[in-house]
Amino acid sequence: MAPTMIELVQVPYSPFCIVQRRILEYAGEKFKITNIPNGDRSLIWKLTRERYYQVPILKDGKTVVFETDDTSQVVAKYISEKFTLGLFPHDWVGVQQVIWRYIENDIEGVTFKLNDIYWQENVPKNDRLLFVRHKERKFGRGCLEQWAAQRSELLAQLEKALVPCEQMLNDKPFLLGHRPLFVDFDLYGMLGNFLYTGHYELPAGHTQLREWHQ
Repeated sequence: MAPTMIELVQVPYSPFCIVQRRILEYAGEKFKITNIPNGDRSLIWKLTRERYYQVPILKDGKTVVFETDDTSQVVAKYISEKFTLGLFPHDWVGVQQVIWRYIENDIEGVTFKLNDIYWQENVPKNDRLLFVRHKERKFGRGCLEQWAAQRSELLAQLEKALVPCEQMLNDKPFLLGHRPLFVDFDLYGMLGNFLYTGHYELPAGHTQLREWHQ
């Protein structure tokens, strides 16, 4: 019997989906992508037996993998272990936890707003009502318009937030050494969300970060 192919259920522009997609690409193994509308999580709800509704999830045969909390990294750890990628070495456990929390709070907290300025390019018309409703319930009425008006300020915030990452790359090709670990993929995902629409580039002054991203 042929081995089952891993399936990534995702919203394409989600930063957390980009993280897992890039790790799977790095593994060099074939995998299947299933895109779902941002406002319709019924497939995820069904696959997880009504235990989860966020993206992404991973389906590997009869095994369905999803996060247990906001910083669990269950999906990435599953992929790393399955394909022996070594993205979570024991000697970097605590350090990686500190860094990915910074990446997923200070950096992602700015990048998703910059991406959402162009939300109409990402979200199909039949999904737009649910998208706007979700954003405004979480961030307040008119938040999307506010972020558009704050575009220059948000770009400056992102450039500042990326300074520690730029500094970490001054004397090595990856954030923590000479090979990529999970935090590299995590940062790549947040920046992938920022760059997704094609309206932005990485800050010109962060030369090490631009080279790392390439």
